[in-house]
Amino acid sequence: METSYYYIGENQPLLLSVRRATIVKILGIRKNSCYFLFYIFLYAMFLCTGAVTFSAFEVSEELKLKIRLEDKIENFIKAYPNVPDEALEELIVEIISASNRGVSAIKNATGESNWSFAQSLFFTSTVVTTIGYGHVTPLSRSGKVFCILYAMIGIPLTLVLLSAMVERMLIPTIGLLQWLNSKLGHLYQPFNIRLLHLCIIAAILVLVFLAMPAAVFASIEPEWDYLDSLYYCFISLTTIGLGDYIPGDSFNQPYRPLYKILTTAYLFLGITFMMLTLAVFYDIPQLNLGILFAPSDTDDVSSEKVRLASSTQATIYGTSSDSLENQHRQVVRVRSRREDDDDSPDDNTSKPLGIP
Repeated sequence: METSYYYIGENQPLLLSVRRATIVKILGIRKNSCYFLFYIFLYAMFLCTGAVTFSAFEVSEELKLKIRLEDKIENFIKAYPNVPDEALEELIVEIISASNRGVSAIKNATGESNWSFAQSLFFTSTVVTTIGYGHVTPLSRSGKVFCILYAMIGIPLTLVLLSAMVERMLIPTIGLLQWLNSKLGHLYQPFNIRLLHLCIIAAILVLVFLAMPAAVFASIEPEWDYLDSLYYCFISLTTIGLGDYIPGDSFNQPYRPLYKILTTAYLFLGITFMMLTLAVFYDIPQLNLGILFAPSDTDDVSSEKVRLASSTQATIYGTSSDSLENQHRQVVRVRSRREDDDDSPDDNTSKPLGIP
């Protein structure tokens, strides 16, 4: 039996030498495309289910609110019959328009200008983090133009800042994973340890950045209960930003400028830790369902990602470049297809991988 030696290229890890699996087709469609189409169907059903559920929950509440508002208007007209209906309706439209711009018709809910330094800083943070509550918006044409330019520059800068913060927070996070491997590696599989690691990070997110801040907001905001506060924290840190709850806008709020600045800092830290949690989740291959839907023509791109990921992981764990170079130059022993009786030392050659 002849044994031949094949050298893998210097810049390709051993993993890339494995032959690609045969593409399985279902009814003439590739398997991963079938998975992708099925996922689109499930996602559409998920959206429809959410729409039906919200409709079932909210229609009755909306109807109650409409009836209450109609009763209020009817009672007002009975009390003041000399007020024309058209004039009352115009007043209501103006009140609603001003309220949508952050101005209360009764008295400014903030007790100060919506564009003081602290309020403006809070507004800019919601713009660059894409939270966008919408409770306060630019009123002037120049303010709208500046908002567009400011967001075009600020959003990429914010992404760079948040990514840099996540990279630094990954250092102790990876240290925790290494510690778990050293303590539990002989008892559990690596996947189970990484799941435990993810659960710890997610628990820190829920406790430190959702549950505890919610308790603080519930104690400060006079009209918020704990559920309202928890709802606000989740909606904000996921950058959904519905804008139905805004901290610091209650009447006669003490220390409002400091409150707004501290809330801005909380939003940045919370969004950063949310991104860290998602990064830890995405780093577990078994939980990354996106690989099931990747088209086959992206194999080269995926292989390059594997090479870069292996190099990055080696850098994080302190592996030297010389060690990586030695790993990239691997020798693979394979059986020759020649007959056993054709055993000759002269036939043992060294060839690049892929040459017959």
